Amino acid sequence: MKIRIKGNSLRYRLTKTDVENFDRDGYLEETTNFGAQVFKYALQRSATEFLTAGFSDNTIIMYMPVTMAIEWTSTERVGYESNNSQMYLLIEKDFKCLDNVAEDQSDNYPNPLSLKLQH
Repeated sequence: MKIRIKGNSLRYRLTKTDVENFDRDGYLEETTNFGAQVFKYALQRSATEFLTAGFSDNTIIMYMPVTMAIEWTSTERVGYESNNSQMYLLIEKDFKCLDNVAEDQSDNYPNPLSLKLQH
């Protein structure tokens, strides 16, 4: 799972395995070690009505409604967004990049634009 933060915008991108684990467990967490401190970000299935997010104990948690999570993990739907709070929230399946990057993308979803480039 990748995180991107810019101002009041928060975006998560998940690989195929991330989506499968979230579907199974209802929770997914990543950690980044900063020496003596640890920063965490997580995705949690919840009883909320919209995508929401919170921050405490050096952890960002994005909460995804159960019905949304079921649809997202079991269909081709790419993602969801929300502007229902002071933050813009976006969660997406992570596509393979069209250009060459050093990052391992073997677990990413096929990029739909790559099909258009082949024709």
